[in-house]
This record gives sequence, C-alpha cells and structure tokens, in this order.
Amino acid sequence: MQTRFILIQTSHAGNVGATARAMKTMGFADLVLVAPRWENVLRREETIQRASGALDVLKNARIVATLDEALDGMTHLCATAMTPRDFGPPTRAPRAHFEMLVQDPQSQSGGVAFLFGSERFGMANEDVYRCHVALSIPTDPNFGSLNLGAAVQLIGYEWRQALGGFAVQQATAPRVLADAQQLSGMLAHWEKALVDIDFLDPQAPKKLMPRLNQLFNRAQLTQEEIHILRGVAKAMTAAGSLRSTSAAAVAKS
Repeated sequence: MQTRFILIQTSHAGNVGATARAMKTMGFADLVLVAPRWENVLRREETIQRASGALDVLKNARIVATLDEALDGMTHLCATAMTPRDFGPPTRAPRAHFEMLVQDPQSQSGGVAFLFGSERFGMANEDVYRCHVALSIPTDPNFGSLNLGAAVQLIGYEWRQALGGFAVQQATAPRVLADAQQLSGMLAHWEKALVDIDFLDPQAPKKLMPRLNQLFNRAQLTQEEIHILRGVAKAMTAAGSLRSTSAAAVAKS
C-alpha cells in the first residue's frame, strides 16, 4: 500500500528533519508538507542536520498550500489527534487499527495517509473530521506529550510491523561450531593437563572425562572456544611442570 506522511503547518524545521529520518528508518519516503512556517524548510541547516542522512526523503518531499493537494490519491486517512473531541472518527491505538486495515481487501488498492498537526495547536477539527480514524498512541495518562519526530517514528514502526516488518540484522557473525574431532582432541589435551596438575588420577579416572565430554557437548563449543580451552590446558601443563621442577629443587637442597 502506498504510504504518505503529511505534516500540517509545521513550525519547527528540526521536526521536519526528524520526520524524514524516522520515515527512512522504517522504509517510507513519501513526505508532504502543508503550508509549513518556512518556505525553504527542506533546505534549512537544522532540517538537514536532524535528518541525519535521510536526505533522499527531504529531496523528494513536496510542499503544498492546502491539505486537499496533500491528500491526492489517498483513500484511507489517519489523524493523529490526542485532544478529545465531541464529534469525529473513532479513536483507536495504532497497532489495533493497522491489524484491521491490512486485513481489509478494499484498502489494498488505495493509499494510506498519516496526518500530523502543528506542534503548537495539533490538528484542526475540520481536518480530523475528514479522516477515517484518529490514532492515539498509548502513553502515560498523566503525560502524553510526544515530540513530532517521536510520534512519526512510533506510527511508522507500527505500520511497518503491520506490513510485515524487516528482518533483524545480526550484529555478530554466526557461530561456527567445533566438530567431533576437534572436541575429542581438546578433551585429550585436557585429560593430559588434568593429570599433569594432579587433579586426575589416571589409575582411577572414574567418570571425570565422560562427564566433561557431556558438559562441553551441552555448551556447543565453537572453534574459537576450543582454541581457548586448549590454551587453558597448555597453561595447566606448564604450571604442573613448574611445580614439579620446584619440588625437585627443594628435595635436592
């Protein structure tokens, strides 16, 4: 579905930039400004700085004189109005409404527009009345004040999730598990090291090594972790040899 974000009579240039940034992070690019305070708002330094790299959204944004122009081609209008009104469209939380919207076959062929009013006065009543729903972001009842950019980010996120969302990008490389041969070699190394430090009696090993084998199996060790454990075994052997050397020197003296 075509998605458009419409800012009505925006007074702070920084909020336009923040809106562009919020839209781009959620994969949206259609931004229309209705009668903003600054005619050159898309080129102002504060706008560009707050956009934080979403310059393509600003470049493609349009400025129009009336809301009618901004709504061209849109079939489902969502007001973002927190102020209670005696009359108007139903009020719903974004997530609940979006779940209904994506399941409505009639909405698939149209465009969805999210309307945001000015920072000082919000949306005018006549603009809210034109909409199919008034979206209300659930906030603390005692403090529901949201910055315009934050509101756009929340609406954009919920709408993107309703449309299917983006896959989570892994921050780390996938784990490469050690194979059975690497694990077996490490266990043999540990067995020798444990004998060297007199922790394991080779004449009465009992079930120490099988238990360690089960422990490391549960840990699902990576190749790098195998290298670390072999390093520990090497250090244990060195410590055992040093202790034996010291004991022999004391005995001779």
